[in-house]
This record gives sequence, structure tokens and C-alpha cells, in this order.
Amino acid sequence: MKSRLFRFPTALAALLMALPVAAHHSFAMFDFSKTMTVKATVTEFRWTNPHVALLVEFPPQPGATPEVWSMELTSPGNLTRGGWTRHSFKPGDRIELVFNPLRDGKHGGAFDKATFLDTGQVISSDLRAAEKPGLQ
Repeated sequence: MKSRLFRFPTALAALLMALPVAAHHSFAMFDFSKTMTVKATVTEFRWTNPHVALLVEFPPQPGATPEVWSMELTSPGNLTRGGWTRHSFKPGDRIELVFNPLRDGKHGGAFDKATFLDTGQVISSDLRAAEKPGLQ
């Protein structure tokens, strides 16, 4: 009886330690064979774990409503090591955005770089390199 009671907490502890690893998603949702470049306006910059998000509005086609797209970046910790801050983007910033789109065609992608149209400053982050160094 004592043997079974010992095994259960050990198995439970091992399972709980594996949960954070299992929860991290892959990058299969992004099409890294395609790169899109668009002029956009920042609507929101979400500095949150596990991944920072940049929401941008693309200029609408004539007669259409503006579209808001979500760009995924790496974690705040990885970005901080690259010189970023929670104030790297602010609503209203006009940028030229380079990203890899979602495979399913929905409004989003993996951030690659942005050039601020007013200043020419370039800021970049490679999601795959930051999350999984050496991944091609």
C-alpha cells in the first residue's frame, strides 16, 4: 500500500512539470515561405506573456472597412534582451510592416520587422530564432 501512495505523488509531479512544455505551440500556423509588406497604423501593442502582440490596421480598399491584423512576436523577456520595451510601439504609429502570414488566410502573422514611416527607424525580431534558436 505504501508503495502505491509513493508512486502517485511522483507521477503527478512529473506530469505537472511537463505541462508548460506541452502548452507551447508550434509555428506551423505561419507560412514562412511567404513574406508580406504593407503600410499600417498601430492600434495596440500588447506586452504580455507568453507572446507579445502587435495589432495594426491596414488601409481599407476603396469602399471597404479597415482591417485589424494581429502580429505575433516572442516573449517580453526575449524582446527586452533585443532592446525592445513596452513602449516600442504606440497607437497611431505609422509603419511599414514585414511579416509572414497565417497559413489559413486569417488576419494575422509572425512579425519580422517594422520601419517607422515618420522617422525611418527599423525594429525587427525573428520569432523562430528567439523561441527556438537554430530552427530553419
